[in-house]
Amino acid sequence: MRELDIRHARRLDHYTTGVFAAVNEEKEKIERAGGKVCNLSIGTPDFAPPEHVRRAMMDSAARPENWKYSLTDSDELLSAVADYYQSRFGVALDREMITSVHGTQEGMGHLGLALCDGGDVVLLPDPGYPIFEVGAYFGQAEIHYYPLLRENGFLPRLDRIDEEVLRRTKYMVLSYPSNPVGAAAGKDTYLEIMDYARKYGFLIINDNAYSDIIFDGREGFSFLSLPGAKEMGAEFFSLSKSFNVTGARISFLIGNPAIIDAVKLLRSQFDFGMFYPVQAAAVAALRGPLDGVKAQRDEYQRRRDAFCGGLRRAGWEVPDSQGTMFVWAPIPAGHGDSQSFCRELLQKTGVLSTPGHAFGPSGEGYVRFALVRPAEELARIAAHIGEKLGLSGR
Repeated sequence: MRELDIRHARRLDHYTTGVFAAVNEEKEKIERAGGKVCNLSIGTPDFAPPEHVRRAMMDSAARPENWKYSLTDSDELLSAVADYYQSRFGVALDREMITSVHGTQEGMGHLGLALCDGGDVVLLPDPGYPIFEVGAYFGQAEIHYYPLLRENGFLPRLDRIDEEVLRRTKYMVLSYPSNPVGAAAGKDTYLEIMDYARKYGFLIINDNAYSDIIFDGREGFSFLSLPGAKEMGAEFFSLSKSFNVTGARISFLIGNPAIIDAVKLLRSQFDFGMFYPVQAAAVAALRGPLDGVKAQRDEYQRRRDAFCGGLRRAGWEVPDSQGTMFVWAPIPAGHGDSQSFCRELLQKTGVLSTPGHAFGPSGEGYVRFALVRPAEELARIAAHIGEKLGLSGR
């Protein structure tokens, strides 16, 4: 009998789990030795989902008829999204401009398959969330990165991209407030990029995950609120971080109907739609009281102030994040690259962070922390880091 040759598809050779596996191995080693690890590496909110959202999902799940295939988004869900966008962002939506996806991770991961052909270019941020690259790669697109640099406020500079690349671009991904770098972009930045998109004929895909977690009085807005945006692009809108429902995978792609139709056609080949109880939870979140969302934003800002301010007092010059639940910290001088620094930080302090190079080459020299502990605890963690790393406090 011929021996079976079972190996993964060659396209998966492009990927590795090495960065996260190495850090996790160090974490498990410390825990096996009886040590404690404070995990600030993963952006999973430590807040509870609102009671009315949980109740809506449980009530819906109690009905047997809601356990069948949900082949389409319910009218109630589509209306709730449209009404929310009108009241929250001042954006009027038709139903054909909306489709649910099982989290932005899944939606972005399939976007390239729906929109790209071989030879198309996709413009992606560096540093950027890894799923941006995955979707473009599986769509056989040629990937071109635009660097987000501290000296430019972590904002795009399209004037530095070759015109031939811009002419071949199918879509450009924007994401502000930005994970991982914590920068916010104003409407003027988006309008400038829209001018490029009109000139060179490419689409804009906006990842609008953190418009509710934005600090110091900045405006969290929808890209679709800008003149002409609904014709030239789409955005992913997620409930995960605003309503603490990460495991429910509730997200929507909203915008140009041709983009929505392409994604719906692709997903119709492998999916049966969002589970009805999850749809009920989404409706409850979108239609329910939003006081908790604003209070949570304020709490994230207190956490940012406690952690970033605490690190600065400990002698580590870490700038304040402008939004998101993350802190993007330049590695202190003399502490190596991002991978080795994360290992040092874990071994000396028990604090687990994410190495910057996991988000792209321009992420080297940084580490990312998630603000997933109370402000008082984050202040203590910052002081502990300063003490154990021998930083010069003041």
